[in-house]
Amino acid sequence: MYKFLILLAALAMAGCQQASEEKAAPAADEAAVSGSALADSLAAQPDDIRARYQYRHPQETLEFFEIEPGMTVVEGLPGRGWYTKVLAAYLGSDGHIIGINYAVDMWALFSFSSEDLLQRMGTWTTDFPAGADEWRDENSATISAHEFGAVPADTAGTADAVFFARVLHNLANFQNAGDGEFLKIALADAYSTLKPGGVFGVVQHRARDEMSDDFANGTHGYLKKDFVIAQTVAAGFEFVGEIDINANASDQPSEDDIVWRLPPTYATSGDDAELRAAVDAIGESNRMTLKFRKPL
Repeated sequence: MYKFLILLAALAMAGCQQASEEKAAPAADEAAVSGSALADSLAAQPDDIRARYQYRHPQETLEFFEIEPGMTVVEGLPGRGWYTKVLAAYLGSDGHIIGINYAVDMWALFSFSSEDLLQRMGTWTTDFPAGADEWRDENSATISAHEFGAVPADTAGTADAVFFARVLHNLANFQNAGDGEFLKIALADAYSTLKPGGVFGVVQHRARDEMSDDFANGTHGYLKKDFVIAQTVAAGFEFVGEIDINANASDQPSEDDIVWRLPPTYATSGDDAELRAAVDAIGESNRMTLKFRKPL
């Protein structure tokens, strides 16, 4: 049942203090220009994207991850392009986005998997960039796409930043179930694609420390911060710090809850208006926002 609900969410996606840092802050005028470009990109997005700003805080998140115009950015699991659309306008014509999706053999493990889904995922690496052309223009970043575990060798050391928003729980779930080394492979891809000194940014549904490991293994959508940090450091990254901009103290799940009970998925609400109102009052999930760096 839990995997089924996880997969509902996967279809719906298509999904504290800052430590001292080695990289010097940009000059004030450079930061002002960058901030203005990001604010302009955010302001230009359609209503359905802007409606989630109150929960996802994209300006503060992308600034924390040091993402700037002209960069090459790897975006994990872009889905329908919520962040991709923001990034494409913000990075500009000198920028490039590399979307990276779950491998087809991982999609096959979802309980809702079908031949049609697997065929669509099998052509995703060409379909996603082609679809993005419908909303890109000459001032937007270019876009390419790959699968975890099949990233071309010539992308090694080309990315300025890698950004995984709500990506790790399914990777951890299937890896913990013994179906494959999906999380390990994804983190290795992030590491190899980054330039030395590049930032790996993670936004992930966060389980409370006192919750059971069975709850926080990805099955319910939540992971513990210590687990995410340990796995990422084991992949070779240095942990830099965190901010609480995407934290939500109102999200207090029980051991029986799943993250997809919350908006925008409403997996357990059905047509129950009262229950939907209750989860709307909570908002989107409690999320950790962690920054790592590939050593120089």
